[in-house]
Amino acid sequence: MDRAALADFLRRHREALQPGDVGLGPGLRRRAPGLRREEVAQLALMSTDYYTRLEQQRGPQPSTQILASIARALRLTDDERDYLYRVAGHGVPDRTVDMGHVAPALQRVLDRLSDTPALILDPLGRTLVQNDLARALYGDATAYTGWERSEIYRWFAHPETARAVYPEDDRSRQGRALVASLRAALGTLGPASGAGDLVTVLERTSPEFVELWARQEVARRFTDHKVIVHPEVGEIEVDCQVLLTEDQLQALLVLTAAPGTESAEKIRLLGVLGTQDLAVEPRETRHAGR
Repeated sequence: MDRAALADFLRRHREALQPGDVGLGPGLRRRAPGLRREEVAQLALMSTDYYTRLEQQRGPQPSTQILASIARALRLTDDERDYLYRVAGHGVPDRTVDMGHVAPALQRVLDRLSDTPALILDPLGRTLVQNDLARALYGDATAYTGWERSEIYRWFAHPETARAVYPEDDRSRQGRALVASLRAALGTLGPASGAGDLVTVLERTSPEFVELWARQEVARRFTDHKVIVHPEVGEIEVDCQVLLTEDQLQALLVLTAAPGTESAEKIRLLGVLGTQDLAVEPRETRHAGR
């Protein structure tokens, strides 16, 4: 661990960011350039004291989980993230399986989406980050660990709960689409990847998956129109649009309702009431899918 290099790297990247770059308001008059230490700590979900000690070369070696949070907070590119890991004394994570890092370009767009549900996914259907409205709509999908983090896994491993988010007459289409997207991911990442591992796990878990997998359907969903069933406000009709990174390893999913419709009003209601008033518990207990 190179404490001096780590401290200098963190400080310079913090000072290069403006509040608007990370979705924060301008706040009070600033005496120094860039973000404050407490703002970076807030974005990285850690204490200000801990982050400050890293910048002052006094902190312990940060874990890979902490580094991933800092990289996301500072909107680091893949190369910058790799350097951060190295100066902190850790190996560089595999870019195809690392769920702690979000593409900065997608994160910046997500930061600006406050009036409609939006989330960022990887090729295995794992939610990397979501805004408040997406959390109100789906619950905290980032609370899962292991294969449970994958919407595709939950769809077949916990069908009773994972499929409740869709009307019954649309579940067959959604299941086929998930399998087709997994085959597309397998083609991109290869059989020795997490996509190949997920296929193996699902073949042992679900006869239904085996049947759908045998269809050899391959497709990525770039646009869709569907109905989502929320436990409190009922059915919400949305259009889905996807923005992909150049390597197609991360996708920003944005859900919008037509202006002036009942569905648009329900999304507005989700924003007003939030997750606590609507009693949307984490998906660890509900196992609900997307």
